[in-house]
Amino acid sequence: MEKKNIISLNKELNWLDTVIKLRLEEYFNKKENFTFINPPDNSSDTSIYAEFIKYYKFEYTERLAIILTLAPHLRPQILDAFFIKNKQNNRGYTEFGGIILKKYSGFIPTGETLAFLLGGADLTMRFWVMQMFRSEHLFTTHNILILNPAEDNEPELSGNLEIAHDFFELFTFGKVAKPNFNAKFPAKLIETKLNWSDFIAGEGLIEKINDILLWIKHKDKILVEWELNDIVKPGYRALFHGPPGTGKTFAASLIGKQTDKDVYKIDLSMVVSKWVGETEKNLARIFDMAEHKDWILFFDEADSIFGKRTKTQSSQERYANQEVAYLLQRTENYPGTIILASNLKSNMDDAFTRRFQSMIYFPIPKANERLKIWKTYFSKSLKISNDVDLGNIADEYEITGGAIVNIIKYCAIHAAENDSKIVDFETLRDGIRKESMKEGKVF
Repeated sequence: MEKKNIISLNKELNWLDTVIKLRLEEYFNKKENFTFINPPDNSSDTSIYAEFIKYYKFEYTERLAIILTLAPHLRPQILDAFFIKNKQNNRGYTEFGGIILKKYSGFIPTGETLAFLLGGADLTMRFWVMQMFRSEHLFTTHNILILNPAEDNEPELSGNLEIAHDFFELFTFGKVAKPNFNAKFPAKLIETKLNWSDFIAGEGLIEKINDILLWIKHKDKILVEWELNDIVKPGYRALFHGPPGTGKTFAASLIGKQTDKDVYKIDLSMVVSKWVGETEKNLARIFDMAEHKDWILFFDEADSIFGKRTKTQSSQERYANQEVAYLLQRTENYPGTIILASNLKSNMDDAFTRRFQSMIYFPIPKANERLKIWKTYFSKSLKISNDVDLGNIADEYEITGGAIVNIIKYCAIHAAENDSKIVDFETLRDGIRKESMKEGKVF
């Protein structure tokens, strides 16, 4: 963390501290109009935080909202002044807002807190605070600051203020870290060291995948320069379907590598919940984080959540259908690329498939393609013995590229145990037999 950014943030926090103390003093002295206090001059400040403020041309109200939201993270004691009790009813002052969390004893500012600091009981300023968190404001369009929704039937400004994780990381650590896989973000970054030359498939498959690459390459020209954004939605949706092990995940990784975009594989087992509304919440967190980053979202085994809707005979089925409807809306509005992977196209809900720009079938590789895969993997340090005819192996065993990788791994383990880089016919055959049995095939 650079020193000048700490200096800049300290100046902003000192300003907030002054504003809070003066507001409380004026409030309890029953002054009708609050004193305006200029924020720190950052015209010559080159810190990350100052450059951010200047880039967006944020003035008094926005700067106060941002530093107020950062205060619990950076200097929480500033907000302790709001814990003062109203002696008339032995409780906190409604005007100050704020919430208290289970594991945090400090004061968490809400929209009410911001409205009080900006204008007290001034309705004009209160309405401005509401406007500040509408969809057209920079806070929302650039995913900087949000006013969390209030509970049902509670006042709009009773929700707490929250800064986007990326901007918090930028202000505090000087860079934005990639999110870690956890319960709140059940997605893993998938990468590959391989290239398209290692992706062995039929020519037609490569051509279809190329449509996705072309969209990512030219979408800004189509939407912005050609002004088609009113007609064409900004996102791209593709369905990869076919048997397991045919390269769907590998292809998604290569698309990300070529376009220099992060590909996140969503763990649907952690997304889908039996509790009403939880699945939508889990999905919302993923889409909200990805919304402004142009990530490629990859949903493997997508049938579990993008599958066909059932007839609404029970409340559980109705809730499940609501989840599909919510997912349909979020995928259609997502500005980046979404790839769904399924073993069977017929399992997918028609409402999704109608909205896909690409539906690409990944078949089991043909004999000549299987031979290329075998030769590719045995051309590295691991070698096949002279008594093995890979052409016959490729012709005889109709298996996927993923299965071949598993067999290579089996052979490598036994080759290492024998302290030899040469794989004999028996070891290779044992590996094929084990893989065939896993897939329920007669060997």
